[in-house]
Amino acid sequence: MPATPKLPALTDHLGYWLRLVSNHVSQGFARLVEAEGVTVAEWVVLRVLHDAEDLAPSQLAEAMGMTRGAISKLADRLLAKGLIARRDNAEDARSHRLRLTAAGRRLVPKLAALADRNDAAFFAHLTAAERAAVEQVLRDIVGRRGLTDMPLD
Repeated sequence: MPATPKLPALTDHLGYWLRLVSNHVSQGFARLVEAEGVTVAEWVVLRVLHDAEDLAPSQLAEAMGMTRGAISKLADRLLAKGLIARRDNAEDARSHRLRLTAAGRRLVPKLAALADRNDAAFFAHLTAAERAAVEQVLRDIVGRRGLTDMPLD
């Protein structure tokens, strides 16, 4: 009977450790923002719109690496919550643009503070040099792999 080859342990893979940390960081943040009535994906939409006066849904989809259909569903949820508004596009009557409402503008800094708090909970023990090194390695992987989609979950 042939010998079964020895397989590496799950914990021998760097991806295992990245996923373990990522899952806990992401799930912790999701719980924080969900307590404020939004999902992580909705938070990302709000954060992107915060930096823009307004955007067409197609621009938002491109910025987030999502389909226009997915953006439409997110926008509908945020419209229902009163956090964004739609307005007709003055340059093209067939399209519209999205922008934050006053309530959305008030919520974004609060959610950003939750993101900072979540980051601190996981990474505050790192020295500035360690944090910079981790970020540099991750940014290098992102660049080498051409990763562009925003993490939404």
